[in-house]
Amino acid sequence: MHVVREVTDGLYWIGANDHRLTLFENIHPIPEGVSYNSYVSLGEKTILFDTVDWDACRQMLENLEYVLDGRDLDYIIVNHWEPDHAASLQEVLDRYPDAKVIGNLKGFQLAEQFGFHIDESRKITVNEGDVIEAGDHKLTFLFMPMVHWPEAMVTLDLSNGALFSADAFGSFKALDGKLFNDEVNYDRDWIDENRRYLTNIVGKYGPHIRSILKKAEPVLDQVKFICPLHGLVWRNDFGYLLDKYNHWASYEPEEKGVMICYASMYGNTEQAAQALAAKLCELGVPNVSVHDVSNTHVSYLISEVFQKSHVVLASCTYNLGIFPVMLSFLEDMKALNVQNRTFAVIENGSWAIRSGDLISDFLDNKMKTITVLNDRLTIASHLKEGQEEELDSLALTIKESMRDQVL
Repeated sequence: MHVVREVTDGLYWIGANDHRLTLFENIHPIPEGVSYNSYVSLGEKTILFDTVDWDACRQMLENLEYVLDGRDLDYIIVNHWEPDHAASLQEVLDRYPDAKVIGNLKGFQLAEQFGFHIDESRKITVNEGDVIEAGDHKLTFLFMPMVHWPEAMVTLDLSNGALFSADAFGSFKALDGKLFNDEVNYDRDWIDENRRYLTNIVGKYGPHIRSILKKAEPVLDQVKFICPLHGLVWRNDFGYLLDKYNHWASYEPEEKGVMICYASMYGNTEQAAQALAAKLCELGVPNVSVHDVSNTHVSYLISEVFQKSHVVLASCTYNLGIFPVMLSFLEDMKALNVQNRTFAVIENGSWAIRSGDLISDFLDNKMKTITVLNDRLTIASHLKEGQEEELDSLALTIKESMRDQVL
């Protein structure tokens, strides 16, 4: 049975939703599932834009057969060769032996690495800026290397304004019948999963994202639909989406807020984190959250770091070092190029309190454009009643830092 939706006249979504997969790329939890988006365009020629993950292959093939309604497939465009999009390509090639495959040189090189069998006579290799006329459709191509693989590109159909954006503008979360951004309450139900997808999958490559956004500026006025390979199709409010991407790609916080992340063995460091959260809220500091790094998947932590202006790291000392899960969080922030944030530190230890110095050293020397507040709360095993003045001072320092920051 087919499950398709029409994007615009002659253009159909023929993808699939996956609620069985628990870890995207075998690392990121997706409790609300994920969609694999594939599109087919009808006209004088028929064009398939990307395929889907192997687990969704049968549904996509049924959808494709239904939409083609007995017609042959003329072209297959592969914008991105990662297996969650290209794994089903061989099945399509075998079923439609006359279809030509359009891709770039690096993409075809990756195809060989993944073991695809594409006869040279079926390949059409494009360069950036090329225009291909496929019947009544005119297609042009922009390359976006390292967003987030080196071969990635986008295809713009100049005839209907559909921009097939590969993994750019993608999101975790299954569509479940919805397709368009204006069919959902985006700020309530989708923005967090969009941010988590972007920051964890593509976050390291902010300069490359900004480069493709700048490169696309001359044709943005021709875009009527943004069709990513995961998540919603955008058909309006492009300025909102582009503003979010510019924030994430430039590593500028979206909003003022304090994210308190603690690593606690027996609850003492956790108590200090909660005490600071209460002090901040009493001072009227907006948007305070508290997270146990041992029980919160790092993809959610990374997403919120990209969102908020201030981060408090509270860690016990472990084997004269940083508690392992906190150290892992720091390494992930470094790997994903987190910058332009203000940090505060809470340290704990029973006989050798080392975590604070080590965290500050990591932030100062291994990350970019990071501000570490001078006030630090030091705990010897358990926060004492006599340390309330220190707690008040740290909370006030954070509040004043937020007041002085311009977003």
